Amino acid sequence: MHGYFSRDAGATLAKALGRAPAALLLGPRQCGKSTLARQLLAQRGDAVILDLQDRADRARLQEPELFFEAHRHQLVCLDEIQLLPEFFSLLRAEIDRDRRPGRFLLLGSASGPLLRQSHESLAGRIAQLELTPFLLKEVAQAASWQQLWLRGGFPESLLAAADEDSLDWREDFIRTFLGRDIASLELGLPLPLMERLWRLLAHSQGQTLNASRLAGLLDLRSTRLKQLLAVLEQTFMLRLLPPLEANLSKRLVRSPKLYLRDSGLLHNLLGIETYDDLLAHPQAGESWEGFVIEQLIAAHPRWRPHFLRTSNGAELDLVLERGQRWRVFEIKLSKAPRVSRGFHELVGQLQPERAELIAPVDQAFEARPGIWVRPPLQASNAERI
Repeated sequence: MHGYFSRDAGATLAKALGRAPAALLLGPRQCGKSTLARQLLAQRGDAVILDLQDRADRARLQEPELFFEAHRHQLVCLDEIQLLPEFFSLLRAEIDRDRRPGRFLLLGSASGPLLRQSHESLAGRIAQLELTPFLLKEVAQAASWQQLWLRGGFPESLLAAADEDSLDWREDFIRTFLGRDIASLELGLPLPLMERLWRLLAHSQGQTLNASRLAGLLDLRSTRLKQLLAVLEQTFMLRLLPPLEANLSKRLVRSPKLYLRDSGLLHNLLGIETYDDLLAHPQAGESWEGFVIEQLIAAHPRWRPHFLRTSNGAELDLVLERGQRWRVFEIKLSKAPRVSRGFHELVGQLQPERAELIAPVDQAFEARPGIWVRPPLQASNAERI
């Protein structure tokens, strides 16, 4: 169903396989990794793919050295590689026998352990990429930003025939994620506690992290809470947006901001079912902020994301940093957004190459000299100007 959509990561993945012996494509479950891989492999015609969740496919790897030798001149794709983390050392030995580019494509759903294994075993041999759920610019011909914001970017949710079908799919995803994926990480936490944590995070969307308060609500130690937040980051469910470290004249907030990364999952956790529900919800602004931030970060893959807030409340919702270059964004859920005085003050101190407001407007316009208001689709195009 989602094979009709061109993924931005497709070209990046093809380039990675053209320069490195192995490529690791990371992303949340059900975001389209397998579909993208199969499209790429079909174009090449010299590939073999194994789904490590399939018992028959895993059986083919009983003698991995013999399997790799038999398929040495093909691209071998291993889907759900996190299920066999011990394979990284075997892959290193095989790659060192033949370091041609494009030998292995690895697909995985949990980044933390995979990154440690790949860094330890395949340093200098592997390229790493992330696939997000659908972005607005990828589906703009088939879905509106309103639909993507409400339903989120998971293909089965976005492309469902009706809002109710989308809602049911997301509910099933949440149940499976908590009951299977999180449980498989053996964190030793009861399912009701993980459900409560996720709902608390949904109600904390766009707020700075207060670890002691959250830990107290869950009757956990702060160190344990931070471990759980790290797991949700590693499974691509949560973004902890770090504060910018900048030499400004004002005191800065030092805690990260919390965002559930997929707006559709956020809305299920908040009890939001329709677009009208969303607009009427007290957290609509925070939901919009998180939705736009994900579009902007994905559009700037080489830029480091931060936020900036001073102790007196002046704030930049997103600051993108690349060397000594800055791009800053304010995000407003308004057809007539206004630039705050604090925004002007911080822009004056940082002197970024781009300062913009992203809002649900129909056309871009210049709000002040050098400060543009742009609609969400333009926000997802990093190189438009």
